[in-house]
Amino acid sequence: MQRLNLELDAQLFELLERSAQANNLSLEEECLRRLGGGKRQSRYVQALVAELRADEEQRRDSEELA
Repeated sequence: MQRLNLELDAQLFELLERSAQANNLSLEEECLRRLGGGKRQSRYVQALVAELRADEEQRRDSEELA
């Protein structure tokens, strides 16, 4: 299983916690639900995933040139 560490501001963390409680999920399950394409995706999480993908693509390109 891959591991993903996220740095979240306190407000976003609190929103994720409330959402997890409302959906009767653990915080981890709520994050996975949102990352996996749940109905109510967080725009912040979508932007973060897009940024991570871009960083990974850039890293791969730089390794290919080396």
